[in-house]
Amino acid sequence: MLAGLRWGNAFSEKNSRTVADFQTRFQREGDDVVINGEKFYATGALLAHRIHAVALDDQDRAHLIVLDRNTPGVTIINNWSSFGQRTTASGTVLLENVRAPLSRVIPAYQAFERPTAAGPISQIIQAAVDVGIARGTVEDTLHFVRERSRPWIDSGQERASDDHFTLAAVGDLKIRLHAAEALLWRAGEAIDLALQQPDESTVAAATVATAEAKVLTTEIAILAGNKLFELAGTRSTLQEFNLDRHWRNARTHTLHDPVRWKYYHVGNYYLNGTPPPRHAWN
Repeated sequence: MLAGLRWGNAFSEKNSRTVADFQTRFQREGDDVVINGEKFYATGALLAHRIHAVALDDQDRAHLIVLDRNTPGVTIINNWSSFGQRTTASGTVLLENVRAPLSRVIPAYQAFERPTAAGPISQIIQAAVDVGIARGTVEDTLHFVRERSRPWIDSGQERASDDHFTLAAVGDLKIRLHAAEALLWRAGEAIDLALQQPDESTVAAATVATAEAKVLTTEIAILAGNKLFELAGTRSTLQEFNLDRHWRNARTHTLHDPVRWKYYHVGNYYLNGTPPPRHAWN
């Protein structure tokens, strides 16, 4: 039990060649390890009591190291400047000669020496966030059109909510949202199976199912953010309503991993029976 403790991450880095190329390292000194590195996209770290950092040993194997937020050498900088997800405080964590006991070191690499559902679990969380953004955006669209928007003069309607083209567009949004939700649920069931029977077949199926969900949740999140303003009208862009937060959050969060590669891996799986690469599982 965490007993009320808040947990943040120091996983990703922004200055390495690829997202999987970690520069943060640790060395063993007696019963401790000493960690040095710089992390970014450290969501939750600013307000956390404990932070898990990813670092490599001298054999380039990834470990998770659990740190107390007030450990000497841990510096958390509130420098997240993205135009979206402004409240995530996903800024920098500096690790300068940070000491931690061996008991806080978890050999995470061992978990990935065999097929594991860790990858699709990580991905479905991101897809769920995106579908949540889409739901909120669509609901705000419906509310604004009902309560504040004016009908376009050519529609001949008394209310914006009776505009035929608006009705069709809302129908399209809801259909796409429900399709994304259905694929998200399907991916969850595939992950459940991979957790119960972890092997190359079940993990690959869960990874592909989650990739399919990620595609549709990304599309509806961004589409809903665009359609909000198109359907609600110019008034909806006023700063007092802060509705642009939906598009900003969707556009930023859906960059978590490139959807363009999801299409490729899904197609290769169904056409050629080729499972996604192991790094896509993890």
